[in-house]
Amino acid sequence: MGLEAVLPADGFLTTQLRKVVNWSRRSSLWPMPFATACCGIELMATASSRYDLARFGAEVMRFSPRQSDLMIVAGRVSIKMLPVLQRIYLQMTEPKWVISMGACASTGGVFDNYAVVQGIDQFIPVDVYVPGCPPRPETLIEGIMAIQRIIDQDGLPPAGKRRPLQIAIEPTYNVRPQPVPLTVGHT
Repeated sequence: MGLEAVLPADGFLTTQLRKVVNWSRRSSLWPMPFATACCGIELMATASSRYDLARFGAEVMRFSPRQSDLMIVAGRVSIKMLPVLQRIYLQMTEPKWVISMGACASTGGVFDNYAVVQGIDQFIPVDVYVPGCPPRPETLIEGIMAIQRIIDQDGLPPAGKRRPLQIAIEPTYNVRPQPVPLTVGHT
């Protein structure tokens, strides 16, 4: 009751190998979460039934770098965590992509001190920046969809290292006003 009904009995279907490979890669992203702070809670929320990351083929969170191809760095990264982050990135399979989620992972956020890395892009290549403190689950899903668009436009996996694309996602939601007016002091 699907494709068989459309094709004649002696018919066949043709397509380009690149399109089939890219379709299978984009529809089966396996994220490697590196969540260290409040952005990790928003990352977990994307897998819940309300946001349903499974719709995009990225519901299989892998905690083994050799089984994942998308690293999501969510939250602040300290200097002591940096070697672990780099080791995990190097162990991931090619082709691989990186999402920097939140202000802390992208720029250090409010932690402008010696112990926090002021942007992970100084140490590993980042493909998509998801802004916010913390970013909403919808914004992370926009970032994953940006990775999927990148995969659709790519050819077959390159033989060498791929250059990071460094795309920044624009928030697509509007902040609603407070339900009760905020007053300061006594009236």
